[in-house]
Amino acid sequence: MHSNSPPTPGTSLRLPRAVLVLLLVVACLGPLLAAGPARPAHRTGGGDAAAVRALAQSARPLTSTTPGAPGADLRPLDRMIGTARIVGLGEATHNSGEFFRMKHRVFKHLVEKKGFTTFALEANWSAGLRLNDYVLHGRGDLDRIMREEFQNAYLMWNVREYRELIEWMRAHNRTHDRKVQFMGNDLGYAGPVLFDTVERYVAAHYPRLAPEFEKLYRASRPTAGVEETMSAYLRKPLPERRAMGAQVERAYDLLARQRPGAGREEHAWVLQHARVIAQVGKEYTYDLFDDEEVADAMRHRDEAMARNTAWWQRHTGHRMLLSAHNGHVGLETSDPAHYPKLQGEFLRELVGDGAHGGYVSIGFTFGQGSFNANDLTDPKEPIRTFTVGPAAQGSNERTLERVARGDYYLDLRTAPAAARAWLGVARPTRSIGTAWPAEPEPVRLGATFDVLVHLHRITAADRL
Repeated sequence: MHSNSPPTPGTSLRLPRAVLVLLLVVACLGPLLAAGPARPAHRTGGGDAAAVRALAQSARPLTSTTPGAPGADLRPLDRMIGTARIVGLGEATHNSGEFFRMKHRVFKHLVEKKGFTTFALEANWSAGLRLNDYVLHGRGDLDRIMREEFQNAYLMWNVREYRELIEWMRAHNRTHDRKVQFMGNDLGYAGPVLFDTVERYVAAHYPRLAPEFEKLYRASRPTAGVEETMSAYLRKPLPERRAMGAQVERAYDLLARQRPGAGREEHAWVLQHARVIAQVGKEYTYDLFDDEEVADAMRHRDEAMARNTAWWQRHTGHRMLLSAHNGHVGLETSDPAHYPKLQGEFLRELVGDGAHGGYVSIGFTFGQGSFNANDLTDPKEPIRTFTVGPAAQGSNERTLERVARGDYYLDLRTAPAAARAWLGVARPTRSIGTAWPAEPEPVRLGATFDVLVHLHRITAADRL
């Protein structure tokens, strides 16, 4: 049943692609690896009219998801965020326009009203550096950068909504002294710029180590684009991937032991680049046909994303909006067997909670609508647009649909007792990543998020 290497390329494209999706995007394929269907959710056993009334008392109307809309409806959100340095803003699907536009709207509002200066995305660290160069200095062609960096599982980010956000960031920087920045915190791929930067730095400051770094990085340095490199990694036998992971980890350890000298700022950045290279290498060392190692890979990924985000915040001092799926920004996993600990949980440990200037988690739910995803019923898994109707009886969304006529959000921490009791029970909840179909996840909303945004209708994002 288990194997030390992925299937040969001639068997089928479907399994390697599904593994990549599992590795690099949120908890959408967990049920595919489980021995049976998703764990049943607990039932309350009675009506939820009291919960609806209590939730309605806390609900604040959300009048628009359009960037640039008047911001009066977001003022209560400012109080909910408080002094938090990092705000995680989730999404219930990986490719619906309203979630992406809402992130743009919230980030713009936080930049203008709360002094936020970094937008962090569930994208590769090296992709973030390239996009940040565009945002800060206008270097490169944005369409080309997005086309080249947002490949494989990250293809979901190559949409008009993110293009408009990045263009707004660039326009803001042309006219403001306080610049906004873009970062990627993920580890699916380490671009050549990271290897080049580390090797140049080592050659200039520790020349005796330069041959060793060239040797240690040789096998892992990408010679093709994102898609080709990520796919090629998984075609390698597991022992080879583990040897590559050990080499890049050795390079990081070597650099970490060197004295930084006078250029501490440069050293800190180069060391972080080397750390990310090692993170990427380690992610591919796990046996993806062993359930326990898949869980270890998921834990490693979420911890790395959290540590990269916390490093950026501490190093820059920026207040940050972190964009990722609900299954990454949350504070409690809904599938501990396959996703043991989420990025949000790690961040809460690293920087504290929102009340003490740390991390605040904001989740999304929706009533019905459409999204883009890989079609798991097709052997080639093309990206298609799917539509889902009203959520099933007994789900979280079924009750949330009754709270208010319009879209709304609420602070789950300060909701009335009847609402908190309802929020504390696990119920089926849509958690759609890059692939469809996917089973609902049993989610305790009150334990998973600090704030919840509910949209009645969503539509598929506009892919470029």
